[in-house]
Amino acid sequence: MPLKRMTPLFLLFFSLACSNAPESESAEKSPEPTPVQQQGQLATGSQGMVSSAHPLATQAGLDVLARGGNAFDAMVAIAATLNVVEPMMSGMGGYGTVLVYDAKTQKSRFLNCSGRIPASLDSDVFRAPTKNYMANRRGPKAISTPGTVTAWELMHKEYGTQPWESLFDVSIKLAEQGFPLGGRTAGVVKSTYETFPESVKAFYGKDGQPLKEGELLVQKDLANSLRLVAKGGAEVICSGELGQRIGATMKAADSFLSLEDLANNKAEWYDPISIMYRDHEVITASPPATAFPSLIRLGLMSQYDAKKLGHNSADYLHTFAEVTKHALWSRLRYAGDPELTPPPLDMLLSEAYWQEQVANIDPAKAKDFVPPPISPAESKNTTHFAVADKFGNVISATQTLGNLFGSRIMAEGTGIWLNNSLAYCTYEPKGNPMDAHAGHHKLSGDCPTFIMKDGRPWVSVGTPGGHTIGQTVPQMVMNLIDFDMDIYQAIASPRVSFGEPNELMVEKTLPESVLDELSKRGHHLKSVGKLGNAHGVTVEYDAAGKPVRFTGASDPRGQGLAKGLK
Repeated sequence: MPLKRMTPLFLLFFSLACSNAPESESAEKSPEPTPVQQQGQLATGSQGMVSSAHPLATQAGLDVLARGGNAFDAMVAIAATLNVVEPMMSGMGGYGTVLVYDAKTQKSRFLNCSGRIPASLDSDVFRAPTKNYMANRRGPKAISTPGTVTAWELMHKEYGTQPWESLFDVSIKLAEQGFPLGGRTAGVVKSTYETFPESVKAFYGKDGQPLKEGELLVQKDLANSLRLVAKGGAEVICSGELGQRIGATMKAADSFLSLEDLANNKAEWYDPISIMYRDHEVITASPPATAFPSLIRLGLMSQYDAKKLGHNSADYLHTFAEVTKHALWSRLRYAGDPELTPPPLDMLLSEAYWQEQVANIDPAKAKDFVPPPISPAESKNTTHFAVADKFGNVISATQTLGNLFGSRIMAEGTGIWLNNSLAYCTYEPKGNPMDAHAGHHKLSGDCPTFIMKDGRPWVSVGTPGGHTIGQTVPQMVMNLIDFDMDIYQAIASPRVSFGEPNELMVEKTLPESVLDELSKRGHHLKSVGKLGNAHGVTVEYDAAGKPVRFTGASDPRGQGLAKGLK
């Protein structure tokens, strides 16, 4: 049975949306979408839907849809705006993973935004006995080729309908004029302020102190950089003015990233991967993304009767925990660049493999996790958003800088934070598939996902959360398919996630009786406040296949917003 809808958070999100003057000013210049907020913070609409981690980014996407743009146009506007209003999480100096569905061709595609590792990189600097090898994973040597802008441009050239330059209007205005910091962002700025370069402290602070909640963050250099990209496209950041500045900053900082790496950078299209779960096709990103363990988890869970186990019961969570341990083991064992060591997906995503593995699960007792000799770290400082339009196009996108504010290095005069994506490679043993292989793909643990029904996208969903991403997404998929939840219930429902070496993280909202039973079965529980910050949309169609109703939800664990066009 589906869970009861939770108490509405409408007033909270309404105040967030309305407290930011730039949003209301922007709305006066373009058609105003009519959001329909229902009980449980479930948004509905008939002309499109956006769910993102910040109300201003959601509004930027809706403005594009309202003036006739499609989901691909909106994606660029949302991503550029998140660069401004959520600067610690993603931006033009970062990377990511995007899943798209093109209604005209009725085809899903994976756009890899993660770029390639610098050609001159020597991964030994990240290993002992190199002096300061751990510090090297934090700073300039950990910077890899940023891929977001090349991906935005490639997507727009293939699918966009609105003028490229117009998609940056909101982000430029918010960077130029500033926006009031929310409590979460102000807290992050406060905790990281002392690590910023002095030139950055000048505008992230006031009178020598970090900006506080409600104070304006003005980013004039970033506004100029966005303006340059709006006029000149990705070439500006690959080999033009911004690329030259990034290259000079990298050379001065003794980074491996070079102007040549930037000039050679290209976004790449891949066919996604999928399995059938019950009677639905579940689609996600293929290697070089490492999203395949989420499909392994669903495949293993498909061997059980989830409804009989009972949603978030001890039986259900115990089974999922044991399943997720094996999927984690599979990722550590098999993840790799498809050009070097492609994962054996034919085996891992097969019914025979799933049957073989579930036979090893003890329904009454947890087994200790014994990993292969590879154990990567991952960033949980990421953002996700979902978009669907009236034409039937759907997007699920995850973007990141790596750590908060990435490497904490900003290319001088650009306002662009550079990522530290190489921190999340695996350096022991040397040469393993997840090592940093110079010139090859950077692997990404993002898991943007579609659930297809009758050959069309029914759900677009995803989340940030580091190694928890590939565990959170399957739980939301099962909530939707096995337990008939709406998108808000599926996202808001309590979660668990296994973490090395042998911890089962459990959200505090799970019942004590369930947690006690899990402990009795041998799980080492760690209570946490929240896991992930998901966003999702659903699409309903008429008999002719035309989208007629959208629903959307933003995770109550975060401060985002879902809105629909009516």
